[in-house]
Amino acid sequence: MVQRVLPNPNPVVELHWAKLPDGRTWGSTAGVDIDPTDGHVWVYDRCGGFALAGGCAANPTVNPILKYNRHTGELMAEFGAGLFVLPHGIHVDDDGNVWVTDSQGNDEIGHQVFKFSPEGEVLMTLGVAGQPGDDPEGVHLNEPCDVITWGPTGDIFVSDGHSGQNPDPPAGRTARILKYDKDGNFIKQWGEIGFRPGQFRTPHAIEFDSQGRLFVADRGNHRIQIFDQEGELLDIYHQFSRISGLYITADDTLYAIDSESQEGNHYGWKNGVRIGPAGEDRVTAFIPPHVPEEGRTLQGLAGEGVAVDEDGTVFVAEGPASRPFAGGGLTRYSKGSN
Repeated sequence: MVQRVLPNPNPVVELHWAKLPDGRTWGSTAGVDIDPTDGHVWVYDRCGGFALAGGCAANPTVNPILKYNRHTGELMAEFGAGLFVLPHGIHVDDDGNVWVTDSQGNDEIGHQVFKFSPEGEVLMTLGVAGQPGDDPEGVHLNEPCDVITWGPTGDIFVSDGHSGQNPDPPAGRTARILKYDKDGNFIKQWGEIGFRPGQFRTPHAIEFDSQGRLFVADRGNHRIQIFDQEGELLDIYHQFSRISGLYITADDTLYAIDSESQEGNHYGWKNGVRIGPAGEDRVTAFIPPHVPEEGRTLQGLAGEGVAVDEDGTVFVAEGPASRPFAGGGLTRYSKGSN
């Protein structure tokens, strides 16, 4: 496929500006969000581990959830030790509460969604610790990928099922969207593993536009599916590639990050951040991955999470690859001086 050259609105790359506490080294991260109460940045680190290694279960005293000053990279808060196997999706609601999914599990923890206060107090959990499942009542979760709330009602939406993107997914996997009310009471669910409209092959990320339409990054099918909040399919976008992460700004600009396009996954497409209007299946700008550093051969090629502050600065959560030297961290892409 021949892809036209698109402008890069954020050419200035700032590596390693967000430092981990206590001399820690970044492992894998795949989720980042902006706090609507103060504009600063929430992210998680998988406790020094790689994407599929369950680093937080192996390091239960390490806090995976981190808040940074968006200007200076100064650490502002940290919490969550001992609660996660593999943190995956992160969302900050209108009150500053932090929601995080755990997309793996062991006999004791995992397969849950946590709601934290800004100080780290657990306010709510969805799913049953250490027990994957796909029951129609929404009691159990099975590798939940992402979570988001709709501000006017507080309704909670979870995209569930991380292992369904391959043509022959393992038995017992799922791919669905679940809806709960603000108190965590189950309302409904929709979706299953498949290729057809309304089906998913890993609903990897979810996001709302200003109209309350739910955008689902259907990664294994290389598309975005758009639903109303009752599960009715409204539209399907194909121009944003193989999407791992989504962010939509207040003016309905869509940022979709592709961490996986390569030979064997989505041949002919490049990974990076595609930008366009949320109301159209049209890409107007592209932020390419930065040049990898020596000894960190995949850094800059594996960004999974994306968020954008009010100044248009783009934050990319990098390092989802489970291979050695993948690197990891939070990279900042800014506009620079005119």
